[in-house]
Amino acid sequence: MNISRKKPSYPLTPALRQYLRDYDREVPLPVSYADLRRFSNSFPLLDRTGKDTLWQTVFYEPSALLELSQGLVQVYALLKTAGDLSFADDLLADRIDYCRFGNSNPFRVRILNQLNDNFDYFYVKQADASRLYGLELEHLLSPNSINFLVDNTNTLIEEHIAGIPGDDFIRQRLQQPHLNQVRIAKEFVKFNERCFARLLGDMRAYNYVVAVTPDFEDEQYRVRAIDFDQQSYEGRRAMYLPQSFPDNHAVVELCARLLRPSTLRQYQAEERTLMARRARAERHRLKALLDVMRAHHLSTPEKIEELKTALNRYHRTQKFNKCDSMGDIVRQNLWLMLGPRG
Repeated sequence: MNISRKKPSYPLTPALRQYLRDYDREVPLPVSYADLRRFSNSFPLLDRTGKDTLWQTVFYEPSALLELSQGLVQVYALLKTAGDLSFADDLLADRIDYCRFGNSNPFRVRILNQLNDNFDYFYVKQADASRLYGLELEHLLSPNSINFLVDNTNTLIEEHIAGIPGDDFIRQRLQQPHLNQVRIAKEFVKFNERCFARLLGDMRAYNYVVAVTPDFEDEQYRVRAIDFDQQSYEGRRAMYLPQSFPDNHAVVELCARLLRPSTLRQYQAEERTLMARRARAERHRLKALLDVMRAHHLSTPEKIEELKTALNRYHRTQKFNKCDSMGDIVRQNLWLMLGPRG
């Protein structure tokens, strides 16, 4: 599994910016990614067991920190309440973390409510067109709404997606006796289907989370992607199947042991039906997004040709031969997987 870890960052086109403005994703922001890069010191952030989290808590000069904190509270208000600052005096940006790992090098901001010590997070990143398409497709086609903002300085603000990191869940919880393994297997099949239909790649275990919801008789689970950098970039079909990655094999083995082929096909059909309904409900917005995406250069010609060949073989068709871009391929794959049957 040779993943392009240093995938190039693709710039936003005027057409993509217009789409973002049309759907209230682009707003002026009081703090930019470049502003946060001006930290003066940092130290490793450890988890509760003393393990390095690969994040660093960063520090700023006192005068810069005061201005940054005020601006970050305003960003949080824009993200959560469309800019309503009536409660801003109660909020404080009390910690900023930075991660050098991966493509996006994000900052994570912790916003503290000083009245009750409750806190929330959001992320500040450099805007990459691939990631924006991934976020929008997730918002339109998955059961999960996605909240993000971007501005003309190419700063991207993302809401925190709560859940247990997939690698932690597999290592610490997958074999616990109370876990409903059948429900986990079912949800992973559905997650695998969603990723492949919209061609979201690189769903290794640390790029998704598992949200656990107590139910009246048992627990329900949902697997949610948290990394969208590899939206329709790679050429190999396996890159868009979470089941293909070695660190997911424990869950794949669970699915193979607990689910009959007919049951697996049932869950796949259920997820395609739900995605098709969402696509119909958002057909105008989805068409607008795909029209912009089809005209955008988002991968190399070699990867585009490789993926066309692989998907032609998988779908037993030659329809991908007409595709000239990754956006074309995503549109054709969605049509074949979610379109009318028969």
